[in-house]
Amino acid sequence: MYDPSQLRTFLAVAQTLSFTQAARRLGLRQSTVSQHVRRLEEATGRTLFDRDTHAVELTEDGEAMLGFARRILEVHEQAAAFFTGTRLRGRLRFGASEDFVLTRLPEILEGFRHDHPEVDLELTVELSGTLHERLAAGRLDLVLAKRRPEDPRGELVWHDELVWIGAERLRLEPDRPVPLIVYPPPGITRALALEALQRQGRPWRIACTSGSLNGLIAAARAGLGVMAHSRGLIPPGLVRVPDRSGLPELGGVDFVLVHGRRGGAAQEAADALAAAVLAGGDRLQRRQRTGMG
Repeated sequence: MYDPSQLRTFLAVAQTLSFTQAARRLGLRQSTVSQHVRRLEEATGRTLFDRDTHAVELTEDGEAMLGFARRILEVHEQAAAFFTGTRLRGRLRFGASEDFVLTRLPEILEGFRHDHPEVDLELTVELSGTLHERLAAGRLDLVLAKRRPEDPRGELVWHDELVWIGAERLRLEPDRPVPLIVYPPPGITRALALEALQRQGRPWRIACTSGSLNGLIAAARAGLGVMAHSRGLIPPGLVRVPDRSGLPELGGVDFVLVHGRRGGAAQEAADALAAAVLAGGDRLQRRQRTGMG
């Protein structure tokens, strides 16, 4: 009933919320992406996206289709692997940024391990900047992380906005330096937050530094300050800082998959895990849209 190629296109649009970005990810023309979505909507008899010239958003039916599309494609891939007799082997060194500690990434990895039990998967959780450095040094085979705005490398998983978040009760004093909760260098969100404040000429001070996302969240929940964070990954117990606080815009951030230079079995395993991450990318987002009162 549902064409797998159309489902892959649907997932790419749902995860990037952009027909243009989905086309780049899939190597298709934008008109082909639009055609795939239109045919899938015709097959379901439902509207899956609300779209205008400025934004693309999932409808309620589109949200429901996310789970169905992912499961259909997972079964499709399992059947293809079974009947072609391909069994991946070897060691795969996978790096995931701290941003995904509280998401459903473990479900994606569990499914990968189930489908490819002979792959020895090694997971490294670190800051995005550190992961990119390790990948460049040949110490990782595949990385799922944020990328710097000027960096063109990587396959887009999704694009999100960076926002300021903190405890709901936190109130910023306009005549005092902004208390910041940040990762240590080379944290990408740290650099973007400091650059934004410097452009605005807003004074700031470091209230907490931690290489652990859980450490940053604890500090933010305690009301020690504000932190820059992906809008789609806002942790429970924290909310967006309201616009009236006068903090500068932080811009967007891309979450990407970047491959290392090893070939052979490691490359095949990396390709398979990358496909699993792209198919299940919606599990990595919280889709929280709340803010301080």
